[in-house]
Amino acid sequence: NMVTRCAESLKDTYERIRLKMTMLGLVHCDETGSRVDGKTCWGSYWKYQDVTHAICCAHLLRELNGVIENHPEQTWAARFKKLLLDMKKVRDKALLSDKDEVSYYHRHKFDMEYDAIIKTAYEENPLPETPAKKRGRKKKSKVLNLICRLDNYKESVCLFLKNLSVPFDNNQAERDLRMVKVKTKVSGCFRSEEGAQEYLTIMSYIGSARKHGINAFTAIREALNGNPDIIFN
Repeated sequence: NMVTRCAESLKDTYERIRLKMTMLGLVHCDETGSRVDGKTCWGSYWKYQDVTHAICCAHLLRELNGVIENHPEQTWAARFKKLLLDMKKVRDKALLSDKDEVSYYHRHKFDMEYDAIIKTAYEENPLPETPAKKRGRKKKSKVLNLICRLDNYKESVCLFLKNLSVPFDNNQAERDLRMVKVKTKVSGCFRSEEGAQEYLTIMSYIGSARKHGINAFTAIREALNGNPDIIFN
């Protein structure tokens, strides 16, 4: 009952937070699945068509490390990992020098290297042959799926280099969503969609409060006292 009461008091504030986020130039998003009423609920950020997407390169590094460790014959993976780290190094150096952008020389150099690595990757991972009589899409390996993503979403992978306000990773979203995974581990699932939404409303409010220097206890106390908009003061 206390959770429901708190969530109810935050409805207007929650909407105000959402509206403020839509006005920002940069928003962190991530996909985190959770069991709700025996089902897995999850929404993909790629459904948003009217925004410019940036892919978390920290995630890519983990996938590339997996390829390097499990498929040592894949020469392209180590090259792509080095490319990402070189791009980050140049970007960080530009930021330290208070520059607005990375030089054309480096952008062009990295662009050419990116395409060359993808070409090698496809050569090392040709599509498997399927019998002529068999219909349907050819099944791709996990490695080939990764290569296709890197190829198709090149602009999103490299956005952190072309727009210095975009970070290399998506750690902010992961930190904000971590408690959802903790809740799932402890409780197993949410019994209803309403309960899940109430929890997410409260956690969104607490996360916003912390970013404004207000601790969780104070934020919840003020919400229950009818003063949730304290986080905007």
